[in-house]
Amino acid sequence: MKKFIALIAVLALIVGCGRSDRGQLVGATGKKWNPEKPYGMTLIPGGAFVMGKADDDIADQRNAPPKTVTVRSFYMDETEINNAEYRQFVEYVKDSIIRVRLAIMAEMEGAVPGDGGIGEFAFADADPENMTPYEEYMLNAYGQGGPSDTYENRRLNKDVELYTEPEDYPDIYYAEVMDSMYIPLEEVYNGQRTIDVKKLKFKYSWMDIQAAARSNENRSNFVNTEEISIYPDTTVWIKDFNYSYNEPMHNDYFWHSAFDDYPVVGVSWKQARAFAQWRTMYHNQFRQSKDLENVSTYRLPTEAEWEYAARGGLEGATYPWGGPYAKNDRGCFMANFKPLRGDYAADQALYTVEAKSYEPNDYGLYNMAGNVAEWVFSSYDPVSYEYMSTMNPTVNNPEDMRKVVRGGSWKDVAYFLQVSSRDYEYADSARSYIGFRTVQDYLGTDVTLNQSNR
Repeated sequence: MKKFIALIAVLALIVGCGRSDRGQLVGATGKKWNPEKPYGMTLIPGGAFVMGKADDDIADQRNAPPKTVTVRSFYMDETEINNAEYRQFVEYVKDSIIRVRLAIMAEMEGAVPGDGGIGEFAFADADPENMTPYEEYMLNAYGQGGPSDTYENRRLNKDVELYTEPEDYPDIYYAEVMDSMYIPLEEVYNGQRTIDVKKLKFKYSWMDIQAAARSNENRSNFVNTEEISIYPDTTVWIKDFNYSYNEPMHNDYFWHSAFDDYPVVGVSWKQARAFAQWRTMYHNQFRQSKDLENVSTYRLPTEAEWEYAARGGLEGATYPWGGPYAKNDRGCFMANFKPLRGDYAADQALYTVEAKSYEPNDYGLYNMAGNVAEWVFSSYDPVSYEYMSTMNPTVNNPEDMRKVVRGGSWKDVAYFLQVSSRDYEYADSARSYIGFRTVQDYLGTDVTLNQSNR
């Protein structure tokens, strides 16, 4: 042991002789980092604002008393997450599940690349020549690549294209795997056998940093793993409205290309969080392949961040465009909502509209009022404004399933379009009028606004 320590000391002296810092404190350098605005997002410069009702609380909710708070800078999606964007998430999960099942089947059958069949989809580390030292160690130490022994840490071969048409399946083993992904034959109607969406589940881990920071327990006690069914609940178009014909929206709204640019609905708070986790992973996978620094986590906005962004820098405004009216000086409605009793189409839209509709607010954000209400990260408590912090305030009780939704929707009256109005839904519920958008922290403080100088 003494010889080993002496060797390390000698090596340290040798390395030290070649240093270019001349013995000065120059700091350890990491990977090169340049602030990069994420695609489809806009930068919201941090600052202070008066959160809550600035005028009369006509609904007498008493849940949003005015309070001056400050939020840090962040990026926010210019629009609500649309169907095409959420389908990218669904397709990624579906393809990943299929590839894992194909790889497991190949391993069970002893098939390897080069056989022209399912062996082409074997785990990339199935060939010892393609196995990295790390993968070899993990297999020897933990079995199938991880402590859970569920193949989840094995490297998939993504260089081989999947076969989607039955006539192209290369062998019966591939056909067996694909058959397991579709609905049973007895559920088929109109000649369409579709993917069994109940099998589309996304598994991810996250740590409750707030709880971990306040505890002396091992951090492993605060790491949570969740497996979420990620396909939107398309039946919300039926269940949300009794005695109402909305079957076309149920049948086509999510998957048909005609609705690509419309906001996704039927997504619960838990599914929205899973999407944000996947978006972070997907972005960082690309950056890691280019040896770039990881980006900050994508997430749901806090309630304070959402309201600050919705106001667009306007102090005391009723709506994102100012107010106090929902029409402009030409008599045109400024958002998609229910303006009159039963006349949903008075604003030129019966249901939702494209995510980039109407005029954006002064931060370049579309439909912060109307179209679909939006999930935020915060839990709903009628008195939370009384005790929440004045710096980056958020109140999220993991035990409270009531989560705040903001902005009002296509089926709501104008009151819920006000930037200060609060509502809630349960975290595991999905609605035909609730969607979401995500945010990402800005790293730095140089874009923080001095609100007092505006």
